Amino acid sequence: IYVHFTDADVIHVGDTWWNGDYPFIDYSTGGSIDRQIQAADANLRLITDRMIVIPGHGPVGRRADVVAFRDMLVTVRSDVAALKKQGRTLEQTVAAKPTAAFDAKWGQFLINPATFTALVYQGV
Repeated sequence: IYVHFTDADVIHVGDTWWNGDYPFIDYSTGGSIDRQIQAADANLRLITDRMIVIPGHGPVGRRADVVAFRDMLVTVRSDVAALKKQGRTLEQTVAAKPTAAFDAKWGQFLINPATFTALVYQGV
């Protein structure tokens, strides 16, 4: 779901993009890491380089910020999936810190790295 203010070239993408924070993935309502990535891809098909993007959480941004968010999601999902495939438990996966490369940018607000790792682990 999004709202595009065409005259202003502004789009509000709601909780499909959290700018500067790991997203909360609500599995109880059908959310998943894969759907979060799909939403980011859908947003990127709509967003132009000049467009102002309003997130569900965090400051307004641009297309490059949404690209960085999507790339983070894909990388963390891949890394967590690889650890789970190796037979790592949730606790072992959290201890491996698969989000470490992103924590300074994304893990400093509402959703901490351990919580986000657990959310991703649940969906892979």
